[in-house]
Amino acid sequence: MVPLQTPAAAPPRLACRDLRAALDVLHAVGEACAGSEDFARRGVAHLPRLVGSDLTTLVVCDLDGGHRTVVPSGLVGRREIEVFDRYFYQHPLVREHGRNPDAVTKRIDDLVARCEFHRSPLYNDYYRPIRIRHVMAVPIHVDGRFLVSFVFNRGGSAFTDRDRDLAEVMRPHLANLYRLGVAIERTRELPADAPFDRAGAPIDCACAPLTPREREVLDWVAAGKTNRDVAAILGASPRTVEKHLERIYEKLGVETRTAAVMRAIERVRYDA
Repeated sequence: MVPLQTPAAAPPRLACRDLRAALDVLHAVGEACAGSEDFARRGVAHLPRLVGSDLTTLVVCDLDGGHRTVVPSGLVGRREIEVFDRYFYQHPLVREHGRNPDAVTKRIDDLVARCEFHRSPLYNDYYRPIRIRHVMAVPIHVDGRFLVSFVFNRGGSAFTDRDRDLAEVMRPHLANLYRLGVAIERTRELPADAPFDRAGAPIDCACAPLTPREREVLDWVAAGKTNRDVAAILGASPRTVEKHLERIYEKLGVETRTAAVMRAIERVRYDA
C-alpha cells in the first residue's frame, strides 16, 4: 500500500498588524530620502523594527570580482571582509541570488541544512568568530554584475517563516526606493541642461534641454512626492508643477510621471 502523503503546509498569512508595521517601516525608510546612501542608512536603522536582527547591513556584491562591500562602512572589519571574500562564490545566498532576476528573500536555512552549514569553512572561518548563526538576505537589485541586498544576521534564534514573509512583502518596495535613490543622485550629477533621447542616453541636441526648475521637479517626483507636495516645497501652485511635468514628458519622450522617473533609472550603472 502506498502511504498517504501529508499535504504541504500552507504558507503563513501575515496579520493586518504585520502589514501595517511593514507600511510604517517603508514610510520611515523612504520619507524625504536624499539618495542611495541615505536610503541605506535609513534601511539599516529601521528594518530591524520589523525583523529583529543583531546585525543589519546593505551589501553590494560584485559578482565578477568576487567582492562584497558593506554599507554602512565600519560595521564589518577589514579582516572579516577579506575572509568573506575568500568564500564569496561558495556562499549559499550569493549562489542563489546572484544574476537571478527572480531572486526572492531567502534564509540560509532554506538552501542548506543547518548542521551542514555549521560544518562549512564559511561558517567556521567567518560567521562563528563574529557570533552569527543565522542569515537572511533580501535582494533589492540584481543584474549581470551586481547583487544588492539587505542582510539580516542573528546569533540567537533562527529567522521564522513570518520573518521571511515580512521581509518579502517589503522587498519590491525597497527595490523601488533603492532605484529611485540612485536615480536622484545620478540626475543631480548631470548638467542642468542635459537632454535625453528616447533610449535614455544624453544627446547633443540643444532643442530639448531640461531647465533647472524642471530638473528640480523631476528630482522631487523621483523622491515620491505628489504634485501638491512638490508645489509646497518649491513655493509654486500645483498647476505650475503640472505644466513643468508636461514639458518634462515631452522632452524625455514619455507620457507619465513613472515613465519619466524610469527614464532616469534606465541610465543608471551601478558601481561598488
